Parts: sequence; structure tokens; C-alpha cells
Amino acid sequence: MKNKMRIAIAGISHESLNFSPIKTTIKDFQVWRNHEIIKKCSSIGKTLSGAIKKNDFRFYELIKEIDAELVPILYASGLAPSGIVEEKTYIQFRDEILRGISEAGKLDGICLILHGALLVENIWSGETDLVRSIRSVVGNDVLISARFDLHGNLTEEFANKTDLWTVYRTAPHRDQIETLERALKLLSKCLSENLKPKPVFIHLPLLLPGEKATTDVEPMKSLLKLAKEIEQQDGILTAEILVGFGWADSYHAGSSVTVIAKDIKYFDKAKQGAKILAQAMWKERYNFSYDQEVALSVDDAIDLAVSASEKTVFISDSGDNITAGTPGDNPFFLSRMIAKNISDAVFAGIPDNSAFQKCFKKGVGSSINLKLGGKLDTKHGKPVKVSGIIKHLYKSEQDEDEASIATLSINGLFVLVTDKRKYFSTIEDFNKAGIDLLKHKIVVVKLGYLMPELRDIAPREILALSPGYSDMELNRLPFKFVNRPIFPLDKAFKWEPKI
Repeated sequence: MKNKMRIAIAGISHESLNFSPIKTTIKDFQVWRNHEIIKKCSSIGKTLSGAIKKNDFRFYELIKEIDAELVPILYASGLAPSGIVEEKTYIQFRDEILRGISEAGKLDGICLILHGALLVENIWSGETDLVRSIRSVVGNDVLISARFDLHGNLTEEFANKTDLWTVYRTAPHRDQIETLERALKLLSKCLSENLKPKPVFIHLPLLLPGEKATTDVEPMKSLLKLAKEIEQQDGILTAEILVGFGWADSYHAGSSVTVIAKDIKYFDKAKQGAKILAQAMWKERYNFSYDQEVALSVDDAIDLAVSASEKTVFISDSGDNITAGTPGDNPFFLSRMIAKNISDAVFAGIPDNSAFQKCFKKGVGSSINLKLGGKLDTKHGKPVKVSGIIKHLYKSEQDEDEASIATLSINGLFVLVTDKRKYFSTIEDFNKAGIDLLKHKIVVVKLGYLMPELRDIAPREILALSPGYSDMELNRLPFKFVNRPIFPLDKAFKWEPKI
């Protein structure tokens, strides 16, 4: 009887914005070990968008389908994108993964659950260091597969030490589970058919905010179609595009394309496909654009929403986009709403633990004076003085990682004050705050593009080009470490794909 292939599954997933002044430490991660990981894999994506509603048994069915024994070790996932990861936090996770792999016995393959934008202090690319360290334990004969977010930045070394990887093909993200399934299925295929996959990786000198590269509009729509055509060629396992994380100030920041051959026999074909894909992406560099309505300033966004015929208008405070890793308490947008006496509106939200505790102590119905925001992000505005009435309190009891919320009414402007960093991306997030979204004229969220559940219900969506650490106008950010030239920071240079 043939033994089942044994595949270890592990990962460290985090999106690091190193402009942010806040380091990411161990308390900012959720960690699953052993068979907890298998259960988690059936619901990857729910915590981010709330839009993934899959059968919890789907991942178990996949395990049966590939007829493999999974050896789960450790999966650490950032609670939210944030600043650079503290070195000792990363090393603690990395070394536990290495011990688990060392103690797992004979392994045929390893599947890594990664993001692609993990920056670690003193180490830079966490993904590169992790796969380098794993190779030092298992050698070169064990196949390594990985799953990535679309907004990852990869290095040449990672590409040389990893056999294959898959990437989300939707932004806003809707295919987290499917992408992990592809990574496992391709790994299983290579093991069962004794294939030796050969990746061709091309890095592009191109910085893109994710909001300029959503996948259901051009040019990403056509680029993904081209990747699919290349992937369907004989001898090609997969073709992947990484938009990259445009706010990462690192030597390896930028977009990339990968075409993975089944084995060395098809390597030249993969090279050709990768060059075609890279050239096509580079050719479109001036055409990447927002797929939503854009306001050039905060005041413009507010004025557009006030005068809109739509019953409800969603505005993204994109410069303080928590899902890009900002502190989330930039008070500039809130200060402009108060200055303009905006009512019948929701501002979601401001992380301010001291303000939340004061609200919780006073209780619902109480009047309160507070200074909100500007305590984590001290660069983009001072705390805003407000006076309001506490309308609702939500105290998290079931999950210590979940934020508590105080809903404060300032003359009809409902400000959601949280005890920790939190992005509001689902209807349930607002329900917890006592807010019926579509009953208000304006809803401001600290996001870039709206997450799927909000986008699906928004009568109108405006992206405000607000100031902050995730400024959409990349030229306004103080990049120090990116390799130059790089578009759009530089424009007068020529580039051709090299392998």
C-alpha cells in the first residue's frame, strides 16, 4: 500500500507599512497551532472582508481529494496590517516553525500561508528569511509551495528557494480560500507526478497602490486574462501577478510576475511567457487608475457627498487606511467634518483606548468631552476636541482580539471610538456599534477601496485622496529605501524584463 504524501503547513502572514510609527509585536498576531490550523484554513478571509461564506468542510474535502497527510505546525496572522514587525516576534514564530518541521519526520512538501509584504526590523523580507531558514533544515529536495496576497513584494532569493506559489486574483479580495487550495493542489500534483517545477520570476520597477489595480477593471482585468492564457499552455503549471504593496519602503518593493514550468523541459516556454506578461504590465504603467469616484481633497469629498442625490454615500479616508497598515487615528478627516458641521453621518472610526474607557465609565446617555485621535499618528494632526452624547456601547467579551466600540453623537455626527485599531469593513461591524448604515447620508471609513460587503451595498463610493501614511499620491511619501529608478517616483527611464 502506497504511503500518503506528507505535507507540512505553516506560515506567518502580515502586511507591513514601515512608514507607520507603530511596531507590530506578538500581541498583534493571532496564532493557530497543530490541528487548529486546518480548521482556520476553512475560513481564511472571513476576518478581513466578511465576504467569504464557504462550507466549513471544504478544506477537509480538499485534503481527501489530494489524498495527503497534512502536518500542521504554526500559522501566525496579523490582526490587521500595521507597522514593521518586531524582530524578536518574527524570530519566535520562525523558530517554532523550524522546530516543528525538524520534528515532523519525513516530509514530501511544505505549504506556506504567507502575505508577501512581511517586513521585519533588521531582516527586511520576512518571507525570504523564512524560506531560507526552512531550506537550511530540509535541504533542496522537499518541494515548497506558498500562497500570497495580491499585494506582496517578492525577492529574487525567495523565487530561487521556493518551487511554486499562487496569488489572489481578486481585489477587493474574494478568493483567499481558493488561492490556498490552488497552492496545495499544485504541490500535490507535483509530488504525485514527480514534477520538478521551475519558476521564472520577473520583478518590475513599479509601485502601485492596490486601489489603482482592482481586478475587475482594466488594465488588471486584461493582464489576468493574459496570465490565464499563458497558464493554459502545455507544460505550464501557473502564471501569477503580484501587484505589490506600494507603500512598502524597501529595497525589494514593486510588482512582479511569475510563470512556473512543470519541469526544466518547459523552462524556455515559461521564460517567454513571463517576459510577455511583464512587458504587458509595464506597458500599462500609466493606465493603472482608480475604479471608483475620486475626490482630490477631504473637503471635496465631503462637499460631493452632502450635495449627492444618493441617499447614502460612502467615503474612504484613504490616507489613513488601516487595511494598509496605518495607525488609524489620523484626526484630519474628522476635524474637517466637525468644522463643516456635518450631521446625519457616521465616522468609522477612531482608535483611542483612553477615550473609549471614559465613555464606558460614563455610560449610554451621558454627555462627554473628549480629545480624539492624534495619539498614535502624531504627524498628521493634533487630537480633536469634541463634545457629544454616548449613544451606544459595545464591549467585547468573547474575543480578546476584537475591538470594543463607543458610539458618540456630535450633533448628529456619529463617531465610532474603539479601544484598539479596527477597520470597519462589514455590516456586522456597524451593527455592533448600533449603526444602521443605509439610514445615514454619509459614511466615512478608514479604508482604500471598500471591502466586498460594503461595496455591494454602497449606493455611491468616493475615494478621498486624504493625507496620511497610506497616501495614494506616492510622491508625497518620504521613500528612502526603494531601488531607484522606480515608477511613479521616477518616470524618465527605460526598462525591459530580465531573468
